[in-house]
Amino acid sequence: MANEEQQHAWAAQGIDWVENAAIFEAVLAPFADAVIRSADIRAGARVLDIGCGSGALLQRSAALGAIPVGVDISEPMVQAARRQVPEATVSLGDAQTMDLQAAVGGASFDRVISRFGVMFFDDPVAAFTNIRQAASPGARLVFVCWRDGENPMFTTGIDVLAAKLESPPPALDPTLPGPLAFGDPDRVRAVLADAGWGDVALEAFDGVCDFGIGDSDGVEERVRLILANRTGQQARAELQERLGDDGWAAAVDELRDELRRLRVDGVVKFPGRTWLVTAIA
Repeated sequence: MANEEQQHAWAAQGIDWVENAAIFEAVLAPFADAVIRSADIRAGARVLDIGCGSGALLQRSAALGAIPVGVDISEPMVQAARRQVPEATVSLGDAQTMDLQAAVGGASFDRVISRFGVMFFDDPVAAFTNIRQAASPGARLVFVCWRDGENPMFTTGIDVLAAKLESPPPALDPTLPGPLAFGDPDRVRAVLADAGWGDVALEAFDGVCDFGIGDSDGVEERVRLILANRTGQQARAELQERLGDDGWAAAVDELRDELRRLRVDGVVKFPGRTWLVTAIA
């Protein structure tokens, strides 16, 4: 089965995402803004959101008068998107293999968009070929993906807990499906060209990942997301067993202290280094 490993992973990760959706959406808002601006969505357009998550881009598309359709492999996120954007059609499935046009009665899509949802295919050429076949001739593809090189989203604070583990999780492999899989611009161009997309362009886009929600300094928000990720979950299990509850609490306090030290203008925030990718069907 295509993307079977990712389907299993996101069944669990989707729960964490939905539970922390308010933080994720605030932190990732600049990247949603960039996609929507570049997509130039018009009223009445059929818009397909790949890896729609809990529905941020679907909601923005609907507000512009478009016909929003989302697909995601995570059932918890699909359910959240349906609640968040009831006017959207949201399907549980794998965009690499599913009939994407079935949700709109066989019609094709005028826009295809994604925010960090296209880096998880085990065969990205096959996936983008399937996506292109669901798009109208001349349809615009716009997505944002993490750029290669140092990206604080995957290191800031996480390294504090990783250093305490006897066997920390391996670094993310940019050659495998995962958040960094489209970091290499040459690979992105090759995948899209091989899948039949034209006019492929990549623009470096650095948005600010700001964890300060309301009057918060963002420390607890960043801690919450770290403890929900794979390193945080491993650290909790390992350190509580090895150090006891007090030792685990001390490790989390050390994490908080490090995040306070790294605040900018009193808030936990850092650049999110991405590619804004466009192409034409």
